[in-house]
Amino acid sequence: MSDDLLDYSRYPQVSGDLHRAVQERGLFDDAKTFVDAKLTAPPDVVLKRYRDRRDDPGFDLESFVGSHFDLPGQIDPGAAEPDGESLEDYVEALWSALVRRFEPDPDGGGTLLSMPNPHVVPGGRFREAYYWDSYFTAEGLAAAGRLDRVADLVENFANLIERFGFIPLGNRVYYDSRSQVPLFYRTLSILERERGVAAIEEYLPSLEREYEFWTAGVEDALPADGPVAHRRVVRTTDGTVLNRYWDDRATPRPESYDHDARLGDSVPEDRRQALYRDLRAACESGWDFSSRWLTDPGDLSTARTTDLAAVDLNAVLYGDEASLAEWYDATGESERARRYESLAATRRDAIDRYFWDEEAEWYVDYCWTDDEPSERLVLAGVAPLFTGAARPERTDAVARRLRESFLAEGGLLTTLHESGEQWDAPVGWAPLHWMAVVGLRQYNHHDLAAEVADRWLNLVESEFERTGRTAEKYDVRDCSLANGHGEYELQYDFGWTAGVSLALRSLPGADVGVAD
Repeated sequence: MSDDLLDYSRYPQVSGDLHRAVQERGLFDDAKTFVDAKLTAPPDVVLKRYRDRRDDPGFDLESFVGSHFDLPGQIDPGAAEPDGESLEDYVEALWSALVRRFEPDPDGGGTLLSMPNPHVVPGGRFREAYYWDSYFTAEGLAAAGRLDRVADLVENFANLIERFGFIPLGNRVYYDSRSQVPLFYRTLSILERERGVAAIEEYLPSLEREYEFWTAGVEDALPADGPVAHRRVVRTTDGTVLNRYWDDRATPRPESYDHDARLGDSVPEDRRQALYRDLRAACESGWDFSSRWLTDPGDLSTARTTDLAAVDLNAVLYGDEASLAEWYDATGESERARRYESLAATRRDAIDRYFWDEEAEWYVDYCWTDDEPSERLVLAGVAPLFTGAARPERTDAVARRLRESFLAEGGLLTTLHESGEQWDAPVGWAPLHWMAVVGLRQYNHHDLAAEVADRWLNLVESEFERTGRTAEKYDVRDCSLANGHGEYELQYDFGWTAGVSLALRSLPGADVGVAD
């Protein structure tokens, strides 16, 4: 466990006996409500009052919480009132509705982490900034000409790296032990392509520090008789360094405490900490949850996230290394540039050797504990195309598999297995469509890229015409909203769906998204 984790005792809504009582009682329909609440008195005072009164006859936990915490509400879905009736008008209005400021909290009563600039948040129950969401939103902001907002996101993330050494999954104290798909370099690339490398030069040390977070522990994962791992680093028997998702805590997630604790009770005690960490690591991936991480596709207690070197993570880290090499070279830092160029070349070779499944003709996760590729074919396999890590000679096969196995009427299936989890079939997600379309275009599969974009945008457009809203996820088989999949209710007016919709329409040469 990291020595830099926050002291949760300052946050009784996140940890301790009061937190457990609220979550186990199921006081709120959404368990995230309480961890996002703000204390109305100092934490030691609230805890003393609770412990003094909890055994009293007639003690009402709900009333106690109501009198000692300010509870958050969802972002008002009616806050965006478009001037016109088009999806573009709606999205333009939505940006303003989703902007939040996160000022320092001198009283320390809330769980938000401050950031210097306004930030576009996802929406609904997601009232804070989220890491990988922000990149996909930023692509839409850039398409709308809002580079000022993109610059705000970049500055906010650089500030978090300076304070924590990495970008937390979200700017809440209970996300202090995990990050998310490291797409900071892609957010920087938006500014670089619009304003030149000079616009991002000051952030290269931040990007490098984040990279060091993801690769920390290389020296502790020394070659042995078999593969070894330390935190987010895996070293194979032949000495190759790969990466996996991880979390520095091995306890139930505060925002889903009762869910995780009940799941832990279903496995032997000596397996519980590993299960909690695997659930948390799945959250770091953004794919929470999916049969991708499970040995039994229908049983979340069989999660083995940390046993897998993830194809998307390694592809993104290749992009990180290649970008650092390019940008350091452009700014005259030739020695640094050569170092990252070498790292990128080594990782690209590793992706070829460990993540390509010749039989499936698809990029897959690598199970380092079993020294074999994962049997799950998931849409994360497009990530090497998205980041430029794929070998050109493999991309015809990837495109063929994408069309034959993943393409549905409304876009791309997230996986080929239907489990009821939200990162499985029949659900489709905006960020994965963006990665697929950009990746296909990068390797000259323009016709398939256009078809994928067209099907996805027609689905988003048709549901917008029906409901007047966008959603976080869609059923690409039925071409409808993806209700009933995952831990929480479907969220509407969502930042990354809006962002990707605009960005896809704005790609050079794009002529997509016109509903029949």
